[in-house]
This record gives sequence, structure tokens and C-alpha cells, in this order.
Amino acid sequence: MTDQSKIQEAADRLWQAWETGVPGAPIRDLLDDGDVDAAYAVQEINTKRWLGGEERILSGRKIGLTSKAVQKQLGVDQPDYGLLFADMEVMDGEEIAQNRLHQPKVEAEIAYVIAAPLTGQFITMVDLLASIGYVVPALEVVGSRVADWDIRITDTIADNASSGLYVLGQSPKRVGDFDQRMCGMVMFRNNQPVSVGAGAACMGSPLNATLWLARTMAAAGRPLGPGDVVLSGALGPMVAAEPGDVFEARINGLGSVRAAFAKE
Repeated sequence: MTDQSKIQEAADRLWQAWETGVPGAPIRDLLDDGDVDAAYAVQEINTKRWLGGEERILSGRKIGLTSKAVQKQLGVDQPDYGLLFADMEVMDGEEIAQNRLHQPKVEAEIAYVIAAPLTGQFITMVDLLASIGYVVPALEVVGSRVADWDIRITDTIADNASSGLYVLGQSPKRVGDFDQRMCGMVMFRNNQPVSVGAGAACMGSPLNATLWLARTMAAAGRPLGPGDVVLSGALGPMVAAEPGDVFEARINGLGSVRAAFAKE
């Protein structure tokens, strides 16, 4: 197992990058090779820092690495998770200031808003479906505190699953109103299509990814509960964002959502 002092050093390295806005070196050199548990321990140290300062409020969770191709690239066989905070939320179409960003990339997702707690040792798909209050389209602006996105699995987990900001659509639907698996997605950048996909690209269905998350978070002692937002994973390839860019994702049966980046 990775030494606790190295876990703390990794957390401090990422914390400094977060506070200064200057991406730093990867942290994987500080952790034993492939030590996912140590990476989550790093994530937890900085989560407690954020929550302990009473400046941030937990608003949900995000799922990463839902693509089989990306999992293979990073040498893992399951997704990862990070935590969402209320100050990460951006209103649909609201201009995003450059000083809020860390090497931003954008991906389109389906977001579930939880209405009932998901606790216990045996959470089923029926439990999950009954717990979902509504569904909205979402754009996640992922960011990395590691310079040049030079990441492996332990880097991204430790860095809160490379989370940054998120935008939710404003026309909620019920979970049974559209086909989660077959819904098509097109994401536009400045009115040009740059990413396409479908619900099936996310672990076969975004609901499959969300069930994995519900079980994982219950086991980790941070179960999903009422009001939690779940960003369920990318429906298509992520795309780098530049100053002045405007992104819009359209998901069949669910609607659209936009993210606008300031020019300066």
C-alpha cells in the first residue's frame, strides 16, 4: 500500500494547483502503481478540505471513464467517480469566466436528479428507477490540475475525477419519457457538430453507470440522497474549449443545453 505521507503529498500537490490555477506534475509518481484506493484517499483529503472550509456545499456526483475504449487506454475495467459542489454549477448559457477553468474540455451527458435516498447493501435497478426525480441534459466542463492532461487512472481519480464545472438543461423529463439507451446526442461548438453519440455509449446505458455509482457511493459511506445531481458519463467524445466558444448539446427526447465561454 502507498505510504500515508505520499498520499498527503499528492493531495497537497493537487490542492496547490487548484488554488493557484496553475496545473502541476502528475501525482502518480507518489502512489504505488495502479493503487486506486490510494488515489481515492487523495481525493477524500481534498474533499474534506473543501467541505471543512464551509465555502462549498456538496451537490452531487459525477461518473468518469464510462467508455470501454477509455477504460482500456487507462488500464482499468470500471468507471471512476468524483464529487460535485454547488459552486461548480453554471446556468444554461451563462458566460464562463476564464479564471474558473483548468484546461477545459466539454462533454455531453444525461443528468439524473435523485429524489429518494439510495442506501443499503443491495441497491437494484428498480430501486434506482424509483429514486430518480427527473432527468435533464447536461454539459460537463472537465478540467485537469495535471499539466497537459498527462493523466493515468490514479491521476484523474485523485484529481476528483478531473471535474470542473457543469451546466444543466432546464426542461426536466421523467425517466420513462425517453429511451435512455437509444437516445442520440449531437454536440455543437459554434454551430458546428463536433461530437456525436448515444446513451448506449455510456456503459450500455447511463442508468447502468448510475446504478454502479449508487452502489459504490453507498459502500463508500457517501450514499446518494434527495437533491443530488448525478452526471452519468459522456455520450460522445469530449472536445477542448477555447475562449469565446459556445457549446450546445441536443439529446433526442430530452432537449438541449448550452455552455458559453468568455472571450477573455
